[in-house]
Amino acid sequence: MVGLQPVRGTRDIMPEEGRQHRFIEETARNVAERYGYSKVETPIFEFSDVFKRTLGDTSDIVTKEMYTFTDKGGDEVTLRPEGTASIARMLISGGLAQNLPLKFFYHGPMFRYERPQKGRFRQFHQAGIELLGVSEPIGDIEVIALGAAVLEELGILSNCTLELNTLGNTASRVAYRKKLVAYFRDYSSSLSEDSQGRLERNPLRILDSKNKGDQKIVENAPQFSDSLDTRSIEFFAEVTEGLDALSIPYQLNSRLVRGLDYYSHTAFEFKTDGLGSQGTILAGGRYDGLVEQMGGTPTAGVGWAAGIERLAMLAKNTPEPTRPIAVIPVLPEFQGEALALAHKLRSCGYVIELGYRGNLSRRLKRANKLNAVASILLGPDELERGSATVRHLDTGEQEEVTRESLADHLKQFG
Repeated sequence: MVGLQPVRGTRDIMPEEGRQHRFIEETARNVAERYGYSKVETPIFEFSDVFKRTLGDTSDIVTKEMYTFTDKGGDEVTLRPEGTASIARMLISGGLAQNLPLKFFYHGPMFRYERPQKGRFRQFHQAGIELLGVSEPIGDIEVIALGAAVLEELGILSNCTLELNTLGNTASRVAYRKKLVAYFRDYSSSLSEDSQGRLERNPLRILDSKNKGDQKIVENAPQFSDSLDTRSIEFFAEVTEGLDALSIPYQLNSRLVRGLDYYSHTAFEFKTDGLGSQGTILAGGRYDGLVEQMGGTPTAGVGWAAGIERLAMLAKNTPEPTRPIAVIPVLPEFQGEALALAHKLRSCGYVIELGYRGNLSRRLKRANKLNAVASILLGPDELERGSATVRHLDTGEQEEVTRESLADHLKQFG
């Protein structure tokens, strides 16, 4: 019989990687809080309409990638494939529109049925921010700057390139779509099957096709910049001027798109060459039409999401775990005293390891295996004198310390 295994595309996160994830999440949250963003949480699953309305019935995510099922009450629900739609739903169902502008940070698991690749899983984790109710370019500048600050704190930014594009306003987008469809129709028989399907429903997605034949055709496709109206040009100019003022470097990429109709103006991605083809680690854009499309009041929005797994593969500043201190009874009958001392020291904030069995030698070996910084030895003499012997495991030096002063004495070990 084959032993039980994780479902394909999922995996167990062991302590070391879990520590990396926690560091990344906490770093992103701390930076977001400095910008005034508050942490929120939405359910892991939503009514399927939350995503079908926003991502579109014909999008790849909806047709191929969503984990959708009927629950015991007969409702069709979906494990969330991304975070923005849930935040927009929360804005509407929570009656939060009167409190605009709103600034939210979130992190948690997402689910997509994709082919597992390096840094991409069917259950994956994201951190993201959403700025709602700010229609001015300064909102775009702020969320990009926040993303750059997170990557800087993680020690990643210097190895990243910020790619930037504008999708213009609705009028510019409509004009460009017409030009694009007319161009691709001349090559429709040469396009991949996926791109042929996108030609009528979502032609902008052809621009970022990974198919080699499609990419050759895309090389001579019309440029978005030729369809931008004056207001769209001015909006994007303000964004780039703001990034220049903050000394945030970027490269313009006219093929960088967001294929859904509610996206507008700024689209951006932070990319690295350190992960092969899965080089995008943080991406976002402006989505002024999303809340209205979901049935809410027209509300400007801009934000980004970052993949925790990919950031963990790149992060350089992950701190080492706190080295524990081992409390060791010299004789088995002193286990009760050791347990009481360990409890007291933990309440003082120390990381304490208490061996569950074994003689003195065995417990010291375990302390070394755990990379303990010190051991506290409790023997008959120490207990009689109300003291403990503290041994520095890196140097072998030791001294006897009174029980009352022990907590202060241990501060030297950090």
